[in-house]
Amino acid sequence: MTRVHEIFRDGMWAANDSLHGMAWTWKYFGADGDPVEGADSGRFGTQADAETWLGHSWRALADEGVASVSLYEDGRQVYGPMSLSPE
Repeated sequence: MTRVHEIFRDGMWAANDSLHGMAWTWKYFGADGDPVEGADSGRFGTQADAETWLGHSWRALADEGVASVSLYEDGRQVYGPMSLSPE
């Protein structure tokens, strides 16, 4: 799943690996609810940055087979799974 990664690899939302403090990340799930590989969204410095990235990327993720996502803060699930279905 490189489509989203290629679009956003230099995007303004992704934080670098030396992020201090909280790191917000996405985990992807298929239609069966099992984790799936997806584009590496990177780590984000704020929840708002992570959600903004998803707002721009959800269609491409869905096109690649991601059915839902969960948001994590430093490894702790904040919410999800949240469907990527437009309906």
